[in-house]
Order: sequence, then C-alpha cells, then structure tokens
Amino acid sequence: MKELILIIISGALINNVVLNQFLGICSFLGVSREMKPSASLGGAVIFVLTVASAVASLLYDYVLAPLGMDFMKTIVFILVIAALVQIVEMFLKKTSPAIYKSLGIFLPLITTNCAVLGVALTNVQDGYNFIESVLSGFGTAVGYTLAIVLLASIRERIREEDLPEPLRGAPIVLIAAALMSIAFMGFSGLSF
Repeated sequence: MKELILIIISGALINNVVLNQFLGICSFLGVSREMKPSASLGGAVIFVLTVASAVASLLYDYVLAPLGMDFMKTIVFILVIAALVQIVEMFLKKTSPAIYKSLGIFLPLITTNCAVLGVALTNVQDGYNFIESVLSGFGTAVGYTLAIVLLASIRERIREEDLPEPLRGAPIVLIAAALMSIAFMGFSGLSF
C-alpha cells in the first residue's frame, strides 16, 4: 500500500510532469490565464491520463507484449489517447459549451500533449502493473492540474499588479513558472 501511495505522490509532486520533467508546457502556459479554464483542462487531463494509462497498460500487457509487437506501443498509445480526447471533447461540447469554448484549441492539444504519451510509455518502461499504471497516470494528472491551477492563480494576481513594462506578459509568466519549478524541486528530497 505504501508503494502505491508513493507512486501517486511521486507523480504529483516529486516528478511533476510540468515543473520537473517539462512536458506539456504549451497547454500549461496557454490555458493558465484564468482559473476556470485551467481547472477544466486539469479535469480533462485527469480523466484522459488516468484512463489512457489503464488502457495502455492492458493493451501492452495482453496484446502487444504477448504478440512480440512492443515496437507498436507508441502508435497504439497515441491512438488510445486521441480516442479518449475525442470523447472528452464531445462530452464538454454537449454538457458545457462555455468551458468547451474557453479551452479552445488546447482541448484537442491533449492528444499531442507529450505528458500523456510520456506517462504511458514511462509506465511500460518502469514495468508497472495495471494498478500501478493507473495510479501513476492519476498522480501525474493531479500534479499537472495542481501546477496549472497554481499558475492560473498567480497570473490572476499578477494581472492586478503594476509591473514594469519589460516584465508584463510572457516574461513574468515564465519567471513565475520558473519559481514554481524551483519550489517543486524541494519535493525531490522526500523519502518514505
């Protein structure tokens, strides 16, 4: 049980996919202007990454590995992720058009988000079983959500400040993201 909790904490804090591994940066910086779209994208990423990790694990363990088709894992995982993103996109379009519109191009970009594919491939590489893969995907997605919501809250606060002209816009956002990354590096010393 301790190992399973460690997998979640490691994915969310210690090896944060955005702030430590620097994967998924485009949606992290692009959507984090406001809190609501950031939280919505985080929720979508939690769903896609958790389910993609589960499906990828099952496909790898019961189809690709037994048939000696390990070389197909990247293509198969991309197809799984694309299908899941389509499902999320259709669901949001029907149930919450405002959130769907606010996410814009970044929702379909989950398909090409290297964080989602990276987790599926890392789970296979680390030899995780089904439960470990699902928890790794969930923990990583929670870490992504935590990072994007924190950056959105910082950006909302920064918007109210009177900053020097050279720091406005992208420079201050990148500085804030860098400071968040440094803060999250402090978690790397955790040991259980």
